[in-house]
Amino acid sequence: MAIGTTEMAILIGIAVLFFGPKRIPQLARSLGLAKGEYEAAVNEVRSPSEAEQDMDRGGMTEGVADESE
Repeated sequence: MAIGTTEMAILIGIAVLFFGPKRIPQLARSLGLAKGEYEAAVNEVRSPSEAEQDMDRGGMTEGVADESE
């Protein structure tokens, strides 16, 4: 079930009445920033950091691990 044009217009009208026209851009900006922070956190969890990769090699950096082989 998708939201149609009429439903979207009604939701925007209610938002304007509830928050006021000056506050809606601030709310949209805050929502965008929160989404960006969330995506950055998800990417951080999905890909291991350099320190985590070093710990997988016994605490040695990649260069030191290559030299010891």
